[in-house]
Amino acid sequence: MPRKTDARRNALIAAERLFREKGYAATGLTEILAASGSPKGSFYFHFPEGKAQLADEVLQRYGARIEAWLKALADRVREPRLFTIALCDALADEMAAAGWRLGCAAQNIANEAAPQEDALAMRAHQVFESWLAVLEQALGEGLSPPEARRRAVLLLSGLQGARGLARASGSREAFEALKGGAEEPDRFRPDPAHSTSGPSA
Repeated sequence: MPRKTDARRNALIAAERLFREKGYAATGLTEILAASGSPKGSFYFHFPEGKAQLADEVLQRYGARIEAWLKALADRVREPRLFTIALCDALADEMAAAGWRLGCAAQNIANEAAPQEDALAMRAHQVFESWLAVLEQALGEGLSPPEARRRAVLLLSGLQGARGLARASGSREAFEALKGGAEEPDRFRPDPAHSTSGPSA
């Protein structure tokens, strides 16, 4: 039986892995307890509000770890194009090593919790915003704040979509395509000649 000092950490680690592999709704408390080796009484001592509290703490822990990793990558690879390529490669490598089973914990929880569980949806939003802030800095050299924000949102959206495609296909193809987009950063810039503001514009 794990020590009480380990039970909380083990539950968080097990829940994060299961949320990434199976999603939030499909992961039951019994499965989390079995994977963590924690007794039920110990679990509720650490997480008296149950699965929702555990998911919230998983999001905080996972979000902070990815934010720190993004910052370290941005410090090491300062050119925006190369940063994007390195980011795509790192995520594809992680998924390949895990047999393409690992999704994003924040994305999975956000997809399944919103809008029914407002607190979890808000926590996922906060996690995404923390990542976007790092991406804006990493991609924003020489750009206006709105353009840096746009490119950060575009990259994060692309990465989340690439995860889903990679899980389904069991291949790096989506990440490779996203890397190709980094070679043409102006490809998706809005064209003023094709305004969508309405026929009278």
